[in-house]
Parts: sequence; structure tokens; C-alpha cells
Amino acid sequence: MTKAASSYAREQDTWDTIIVGAGAAGCVLANRLTASGRHRVLLLEAGGNDSKLWIKVPAGFTRTIFDNSVGWGYANAPAPHTGNRAIPCPRGRVLGGSSSINGHLYVRGQADDYADWVALGAAGWGWDAVLPYFRRAESRANGDTATRGHDGPLQVTNPRMQHPLCAAFIDALHTLGEPLNPDYNSGDQRGAGYYQYLMQNGRRWSAADAYLRPALTRRNLALRTHAHATRIVFKGRRAVGIEYRHQGQLRVARAAGEVILAGGSINSPQLLQLSGVGDPAVLQAAGVIVTHALAGVGENLVDHYAARVAARVRGIGSLNERTHLPRVALEVFKYLFARRGVLSSAVAHAYGFVNVASGADAAGPGQGAAAASSTTPGARERALRPDVQLLFAPASFERGKMGQAAMERLPGLTCGVQQLRPHSRGHVRIASKDPFAAPEIQPNYLADERDVEALLNGIKYVRRLFCAAPLSMYIESETWPGEDADDDQSLVDFARNTGATVYHPVGTCRMGTGGDAPVDPATLRVKGLEALRVIDASVMPSMISGNTYATTIMIAEKGAELMLAG
Repeated sequence: MTKAASSYAREQDTWDTIIVGAGAAGCVLANRLTASGRHRVLLLEAGGNDSKLWIKVPAGFTRTIFDNSVGWGYANAPAPHTGNRAIPCPRGRVLGGSSSINGHLYVRGQADDYADWVALGAAGWGWDAVLPYFRRAESRANGDTATRGHDGPLQVTNPRMQHPLCAAFIDALHTLGEPLNPDYNSGDQRGAGYYQYLMQNGRRWSAADAYLRPALTRRNLALRTHAHATRIVFKGRRAVGIEYRHQGQLRVARAAGEVILAGGSINSPQLLQLSGVGDPAVLQAAGVIVTHALAGVGENLVDHYAARVAARVRGIGSLNERTHLPRVALEVFKYLFARRGVLSSAVAHAYGFVNVASGADAAGPGQGAAAASSTTPGARERALRPDVQLLFAPASFERGKMGQAAMERLPGLTCGVQQLRPHSRGHVRIASKDPFAAPEIQPNYLADERDVEALLNGIKYVRRLFCAAPLSMYIESETWPGEDADDDQSLVDFARNTGATVYHPVGTCRMGTGGDAPVDPATLRVKGLEALRVIDASVMPSMISGNTYATTIMIAEKGAELMLAG
């Protein structure tokens, strides 16, 4: 907290607006709502500051993603469709939230994703309506001014290192008929190329860097870290404050205006449920008195689930050799003095957005069979929209765990495969009224057979890709899942037993018009309550096609404008 903000906070503890969560959305809101100087805002963050060295080093992702000192330490509940494993579910508990521990990739999704939202009841959230907020948020050098921003807080950059294996991967995709896409964030996603990163001068550029730090000098913004929200305080149906634990004491901050939940898809529904807002059966089972019965709180959880295919390479080398002695010393030198080399890179370097299915399963959840069965050219294009995302790294990892384990010593490559728009749905539900206990997080990965088929087709597509020129000339052998996995059932078993989340949970407070949508899309207010909004990834009606950070920023930009407009 700045000296000015700290002094102001001691004068009173009633604020115009209280924001819970200094993650991606909370940082945006804190900045935009205080810019005029008219609104007095308190920002509560359960974690601490983001000064840890490995947060700032791009390749430090592999060290911070499972570091409980900057994360919540969550795990998904075991499920039979994924080998009854407790799959880790990392979420940031630090300034910047998950934007301080994520993989740096900037992906907006497809224009059709937002048409899906509208079809699911989120009027006003189509591509043309949300594009201005994407543009407002970013600075993208040399981008098309029709779709890209040039003076926003987010620094969207190209990779500083382009390994020859990445070029071979992109060319091999082109050999299989995929276009070379100059900008997958234009709304037209299909094709191959290099990922765009959220970095500045070879360092992570989180929401805390982009939005929060410039706002912390303002006298009308107070930040309290290590402040764990325990419940929303209501007066009748109006949210009037937040109870939270700070420095060993239970405190209450009052909101003269509004309370905003920006804790993300796990913590926002959890706090609502702890406060008695949600499905009465869930609340009563946890011993919580029902304040406001509201279907859909904590339901509709959807997340990306990925399998990884890896291979040993020859005649070209990979990043593996650079991460072990003696060569790693040179990489440290490169980074310290030029912000380049292995340490300046993200986990995924090159992309493919491809279609491995056809018909209704390739379309979005709001369009589906109608899109596939239509005979119009536009509908045919929609039915063939990309349904799988490929995440390529010129490196291989122990046990195939891309970005989750140490790199192998021998040269290799890895391609992650994720279905873009899963059909499986799960939930986030409190198991007790203890605000410090983790909720039950159950995504139900691969519970829907359509998701199994898409992932199977994606793995088989990657195997075809590995056999395509020019990539094929560098591949010696497949190491993961390996040549013994030679039939569909073996590949399905491999996906079920080794796959993992790609850290994109959304939808648990979804906006829409139905009775099971707890948030109003026109205002982002919680239905049936006053002065309470949810503005974060949890309001997404359905999964967008790709990484979710960029879309979360867009939601917060639009949410701030809705609040400022009254």
C-alpha cells in the first residue's frame, strides 16, 4: 500500500466500492474505477506482493505454477474419467493473481465464441461489442488498427527467441493444409504461427504491472494484501460490505456503493456460497444459512484439459541441452545482460488452431447442430472452425509433463493438445462453512464422450503432423505416449491417465437470461441482490477457444465501463 493510500485508509473504513481479489480482473477494475479521482476504492487481496524473482522471469513459470507461497494450492476432486487422480488446479494468490504465474500467452479466442455467448443469453457480448475493450486493453506493435490496440496497458509482444524446430512445426502444419495466420487474435483463429506473449523487455507483464502499479499512487485507492475475504455482509438483499481476516483479526469494510467479486472462477462462487448465496441444497449440506437461493452459483464449471505428445529429435538440437550444466550458465548470462535466451521464453512457442472434426461437434455450444446442418457458406465455415489448440515447445520434459517438470537432458520436442470448447461440465461447491477450507472443484474432464473423441482425434492429428515435412526429418522417435500406444483405446487410456488442466476454469457464475445463470449480462450484477457484481472469468457463459486471460481482461474493462456509466 502506498503511503498516501495507507493514511487515507486509517481515516475511514467505508468506501464507495470494495473489490475482492487483486487478480487480472481486480487490477483492471482498481485502475479504471479510480482514474477520475471520484471513486474511493478498497482492493482486498488474500495473497502478498509479487516481488518473487521467478514471477518476473518468463521461464520461471515452471517454478511458480505449483508454488503455494504465491498460489492457493488447489486440486481438482478425483473423477473416474481421468484415472481418479487429484489433478492440481493452480490459481494465483498474489498481486496479479494467475496473471503472475500463468504461461504468458495472449489469446482472445474466435469471433464465433462471442456469438455463442449471445446465443446462451449474454446479449451485448458479441464480437463487435467486445472488440473495443480488447483494443483498449492492449499495446500491439504493428497490429492491424481495425482489430488491435496500440496504447493500452497490456504489452503484447512476439517471442524473443524463435527456435528452428518451431519453424519446422509451422511449416509442417502448412504441409497438412493449414494457413499461415499472421494474427490469430483478429477473430479468425485458424492456422499456424508463433504465440503472442504478455511480456515487456523480456520480463513478465502481469495485470499488476499493467494496471495496478500505475494506480497505487492515487489517494482514492487502498490496497490490503494478506486480506482473506470470509463473507459478504448483507443488509436485507443489499451487499453493504466484506468481512475479511487481516493480520490475525476479523475486520469488516463497508461499501457505500457496491461490492465487486473479482476472485475468479473458484473463489467468487466460493465466497457467494459462504455468504449464503447459491443452491440451498449445497449451502445446507455445508451448514450455511441460506441468504438468497440462487441456482447456478458454482455450477457450469468448464476447463481445458490437455494431453501431451513428445518426441526425441536429431540433427537440430532443442532447448533441453541449454538447461543443464555447463550450457545453462550461458543462458543465465544471456538473460541477465540482454533479457534473451531460454529464460526469456514461455512454455509454448508456436501454435496451431486446427479442426479435427466436422459437423455439430466442431461448432459452439450455442449453435451446434444448427450450424452444422445449415447449407449456407457461412454456416459451413462455422462448422469447420478450429476445435483443437496445439501448444508446441522445442523441448521435452520428464514424464511428458510440459511445463510441469524438469526438461530432459536429451534433445526433444513436445506438442500439447487441448480441445477448445469442451462439453463436459462440473462445479465448485463449498464442503463446509470454514472460509479457509478449499471448496470441492470438480471439472468432470472427459465425462462427455464428445470430448474424448475430440482429444483422441487431436492426438492422432499430432502424430500425422510429426510425420509431415519438414518436421519429420528431425524426429527420431515418439517418446510420449510412445509407439506401444498403437490403437484408439490405448490413446484414450493415455489421455485419461496422463492429461491435466491447462489452468482455464470459467463459467461458475455465468451470465445469461436463464434461471440457472446467476449474473445479469447487462450489468454483471448478481440476480435478486443489490449492490453486488461479479466481474471475472466466472461470468463467461461458455469456454472461449483458447487461453482465458485476455478475455478476463476484456470482461473487466467492459465491467468497469458499466459501473462508471451507472
